[in-house]
Amino acid sequence: MSNPQQLRYSKEHEWLSAAEDGVSTVGITEHAANALGDVVYVQLPEVGDTVTAGETCGELESTKSVSDLYSPVSGEVTEANEDVASDPSLVNSAPFEGGWLFKVRVSEEPKDLLSADEYTEFAG
Repeated sequence: MSNPQQLRYSKEHEWLSAAEDGVSTVGITEHAANALGDVVYVQLPEVGDTVTAGETCGELESTKSVSDLYSPVSGEVTEANEDVASDPSLVNSAPFEGGWLFKVRVSEEPKDLLSADEYTEFAG
């Protein structure tokens, strides 16, 4: 499993891109996607919702279980990935590309986000 070096990671297995014009992209890691199994439904935050770092903001349902989606940062949701809403399997097939979940205008970023190497070690 290879975690892209340019991303940062939460201990809840979400990834965060570097901000472009104050907006970052959020998804779940390949490790999380593999642990979930085949994702069959996603509930994403709505555009305009405020999310809080470390708090639940959605759900991922797989053939194995239902898991909470946590926001790695605080801010306002600017976009939800409609492609994933209509084809949840993108979370499994392309977790770092087309399977991203939402974009957020970051107002606060926690200090405990992990680098790719730190996350790889954490996820074991």
